[in-house]
Amino acid sequence: MGDFKSDIEIAQATEMWPIEKVAEKIGISADELDFYGKYKAKVDYNELGANREDKAKLVLVTAINPTPAGEGKTTTVVGLGDALNKIGKKTILALREPSLGPVFGVKGGAAGGGYAQVIPMEDINLHFTGDFHAIGAANNLLAALIDNHIQQGNALGIDNRKITWKRCVDMNDRQLRSIVCGLGGRGNGVPREDGFDITVASEIMAILCLSTGIEDLKQRLSDIIIGYTRDDQPITAGQLNGQGAMAALLKEAIKPNLVQTLEHNPAFIHGGPFANIAHGCNSVMATKLAMKFGDFVVTEAGFGADLGAEKFLDIKCRMADLKPSAVVIVATIKALKMHGGVDKKDLGPENLEALEKGLPNLLKHIENITKNFGLPAVVAINKFPTDSDAELKLVEDKCKELGVNVALSDVWANGGAGGEELAKEVVRLCDEENSFDQLYPLDMSIKDKLNEIVTKVYGGDGVEYSPKANKEIAKLEKLGFGNVPICMAKTQYSLSDDPSLLGRPEGFKVTIRDIKISAGARFIVALTGEVMTMPGLPKVPSAEKIDLLEDGTITGLF
Repeated sequence: MGDFKSDIEIAQATEMWPIEKVAEKIGISADELDFYGKYKAKVDYNELGANREDKAKLVLVTAINPTPAGEGKTTTVVGLGDALNKIGKKTILALREPSLGPVFGVKGGAAGGGYAQVIPMEDINLHFTGDFHAIGAANNLLAALIDNHIQQGNALGIDNRKITWKRCVDMNDRQLRSIVCGLGGRGNGVPREDGFDITVASEIMAILCLSTGIEDLKQRLSDIIIGYTRDDQPITAGQLNGQGAMAALLKEAIKPNLVQTLEHNPAFIHGGPFANIAHGCNSVMATKLAMKFGDFVVTEAGFGADLGAEKFLDIKCRMADLKPSAVVIVATIKALKMHGGVDKKDLGPENLEALEKGLPNLLKHIENITKNFGLPAVVAINKFPTDSDAELKLVEDKCKELGVNVALSDVWANGGAGGEELAKEVVRLCDEENSFDQLYPLDMSIKDKLNEIVTKVYGGDGVEYSPKANKEIAKLEKLGFGNVPICMAKTQYSLSDDPSLLGRPEGFKVTIRDIKISAGARFIVALTGEVMTMPGLPKVPSAEKIDLLEDGTITGLF
């Protein structure tokens, strides 16, 4: 497709369709859209979703453990959606919204890349329709209600030292991780230690993404545990009467957003919990809405299959009664060589030995999907010009030994046309019967569920617990929270909890340093390693390259 252009240049050179024309393709009329300019709209799930069946086949796109070499998961999702449409399958995408933190940090945006993008990419990456601002406002309203309740006499007996609810902002800002607030005298509140999470780590983000409608949303908001009394009794947002006002702030945010791909195919983009600290999937409402209007729905879960896919299958599918038809596992030859110990600057030349060493990472993810969850899978190799025929054949042969085919994906360079081989394999897999099941039953103990994830999905030897984690597990089981899924907060770079252990590590144990309940989201978060719920900016943030020109054009986004 000609000379090299940056992602943003490709996106800006594409003539967008008015959003009502995109909606028309799937049978949604202009009257059923809430317009946000010409090219973005919200769709009311509660109105449009009623009395329609979830008829589409659901395809999950996941990946190997990410590396600095890049894997291109979102690019593959978008390209696969375009490819399925190209071969005559009415396909809708269901994706997450990008967080401003990574956009201005090191990772950049999350709208795909090359000729497989969702547009308008600048809007999607910056503010979009304001959903994250609404989530942040609802989160911080609850924080304000907590401190006001304490200031006004503390009738509920909240223990200042046991407040678990943090404030949030959608930015990478390490300075706010731990703060002291309420200083300046009695009129300015009660002094205490506090902290900020990034908005995508807020429980309200998870709640919005798992809710099925307004009543469910309000119940979940009411159930949020904000802290404890001196004798360890939980205090909820409902006891502070905060759920109604929080829901009111989320009135528009709960509606899925409709945009288009570069090839004018429909994409619902809604919600965006991180996968290393939250459950990493777009909203149930957006996925289900897509399933009512398409024949195929392609969605993604964050990071590698050990994080996003496990949470998609064990948390989201369980809560929303979703049954996927097939899974795509994205890898690149470069990333696999990096898992085999090659430095980033040396990834170009053929290196079969390093590839052989790195391949077990991919093979473990295949085993997880096919054996642990009973789903058919295909490996999508995101193609680079440096990939040699021998390297591609090695990957293909190793995957075939596990009964899984490999499809080359060239969607970055060629859009939907570069993903037709992958699309045909996905259609074939979707026609197969599968034996999908969750990894563990909910009535297992918290520790047994954690052991299942660590030993079966990560390939570890077991789990170790800090004294604090042991105490929290005992408390939560006593309070009746034992029967919910586990959401692991873990490094994305390794199957283990140590980011330096690449490939397929063995002989390790995972240490749970803390446990907390997200009672509104209805899962338990298990914290491992050094995973931060408020990231920091890198030495040279992407923000330094972004600019606004006099004619209103944004540059430097990627």
